[in-house]
Amino acid sequence: MPAIYVCPKSKVPQSVERLRPSHLITLLDPADDMPTPEGFPGHRHLRLGMHDIATDRPEYTAPDEMHVRELIAFTREWDRAQPMLIHCWAGISRSTASAFTVACMFSAPGRERDIALRLRSAAAHAQPNPRIVALADALLGRDGRMVDAIDAMGPAQVVFEGRLFALHLDP
Repeated sequence: MPAIYVCPKSKVPQSVERLRPSHLITLLDPADDMPTPEGFPGHRHLRLGMHDIATDRPEYTAPDEMHVRELIAFTREWDRAQPMLIHCWAGISRSTASAFTVACMFSAPGRERDIALRLRSAAAHAQPNPRIVALADALLGRDGRMVDAIDAMGPAQVVFEGRLFALHLDP
């Protein structure tokens, strides 16, 4: 069964080595120049520079429509034969919002709540960035179902750093 794995930045090298993903998505502050792991194909590593904020703030780069469009376009290249690995600084917000987006892309409309509940089951610490989810909801034409599904997840377990987890796609 195809899977999206999510982890914090600190766990990327060992996760790439262990999981052998075909695609890697990095969501970090614009100034954080995360190198592509050694031996990983650079054209399969998407870097999106944004801060983990939900509203515009002049001194920060908020997630925007272009970021989410790039995420969607890059993900469409994934054949799902091997895992995809997504990470942000802590593996809690930007990466979980992106994993939720990818899972929704590969699922029929109307499955958003089920995916969000599977995300919560896989990662009690998941706190998807609401701005990324709202932008993806609009771009994927989900009529607010993605936003509602994330709201239905309830509060996340508070942790300093998330752990590696898998979000399995619908068969």
